[in-house]
Amino acid sequence: MKKIILIFLLLIPLKVKASAYIVMDTDNNRVIEGNNIHAPYLIASTSKIMTALVVINNTDIKNIIKINEEVLKSYGSGIYVKVGERISIEDLLYGLMLRSGNDAAIALADYIGGSMEGFSLMMNDTAKAIGMKNTNFINSHGLENNKNEGNMSTAYDMALLSSYAIQNDIYKKISGTKKHSVKTNMNFYLWHNKNKLLSSYKYCTGGKTGFTKLAKRTLVTTASKDNMNFTVVTFKDGNDFNNHQSYYEKAFKNHKSYTIYNKGNIETDLSNTYIEKDIKVTLTKSEFNRLKVDIKYNKQNVTKIVGHINLTLDGTELESVPILQKEKQEKKESFFKKFFRKIGLKWLI
Repeated sequence: MKKIILIFLLLIPLKVKASAYIVMDTDNNRVIEGNNIHAPYLIASTSKIMTALVVINNTDIKNIIKINEEVLKSYGSGIYVKVGERISIEDLLYGLMLRSGNDAAIALADYIGGSMEGFSLMMNDTAKAIGMKNTNFINSHGLENNKNEGNMSTAYDMALLSSYAIQNDIYKKISGTKKHSVKTNMNFYLWHNKNKLLSSYKYCTGGKTGFTKLAKRTLVTTASKDNMNFTVVTFKDGNDFNNHQSYYEKAFKNHKSYTIYNKGNIETDLSNTYIEKDIKVTLTKSEFNRLKVDIKYNKQNVTKIVGHINLTLDGTELESVPILQKEKQEKKESFFKKFFRKIGLKWLI
């Protein structure tokens, strides 16, 4: 009887839960659901999202660099470039994101920051600018040092980073690429993305895997469907790919994208007003019924911005979009008015 029970239990699929997870709307950084979202964790190679972002924002990715001896410090996952090899920044970014190349991370940090320490400062400055308040980077690859110290962050902070990064077209393209081939002066490479969700889940748009013995499995992904855009972050999740898909399916099923205003001219109490972007928000039906849309005008109009459209849900501001006003254009003076003004016959004007 005990054997039968044991066999029965083994046949039941076990749902492994992450130590921390979050689902976030990438359009406005709203938390959809999560657990332990502000608890600090080692983040392993998901660090490379920040590495890629710092590189993209600080150089022309078409630049060609020569690999130096710094890459010899690399261990773990790599793209196995050689000293003296000439390769573009762009291709190194593909190696970084698709194959999680630690050697690519070292080469990029050395080129952009001058040293690992210098590049880490740039990573932390960017984190601060994004609003990642509980994050610290000590390297570009995410490996722990001999003191078991590594890059630390939270599910919330990494979701902020993912939401910010996916707005960058270069990052989005590289992160969402399934395979990439490279020919250098020394070698030919064909890299397949380690993010299996790109192949198994058609709505996945990108992300980054991570693993070390200390951090365990870490995963950051993004997905889009029907004008809804989410990111999911999990730490220490042995079933991360399946769980990410489940989180996305739940979010897409329960939410809808509502367009509040279309980009362009809008009717307000002022004349000739317009907005520069569509105002849309992803909500459940219940949340949409509680949504408040408020227009506030500036007391003094020093610039073209004359007010804001504010969207709030249960007292929390979701978005504030500037209202702009077109400058009044004077009527074009006719040819005859110009002529009479020139000859001094103003009384005929």
